[in-house]
Amino acid sequence: MILPSKHLPQDRALLTVGGHVLTFLAHPKTVSALWEELNRQDQGLVAIRPRRITYDWFVLALDLLYSLGTIELENGLVARREA
Repeated sequence: MILPSKHLPQDRALLTVGGHVLTFLAHPKTVSALWEELNRQDQGLVAIRPRRITYDWFVLALDLLYSLGTIELENGLVARREA
C-alpha cells in the first residue's frame, strides 16, 4: 500500500501519490484545491501523472505525508513543513 508491490503498481503506491501531491504545494492550499488540481486532466502531462485515484486514496497519501512530517495543517491550509 505504501510501497509498490506485486499487486500494486508503482503509480498507485501512496509514496508516489504523496510525492505527486507535494509538487502542487509550492504555496499552502486547501484540501479541496489540492484534490481538484490533482484530478485536472491536462493532456500534455498524461505520461508523467499517475493514473486517476479515488478521494480516499488521496486522503491516505495526505495522512502518510503528515505522519512523515512532510506537510502540516495551518489555518485550514495544507502546507509543506519547513525543514
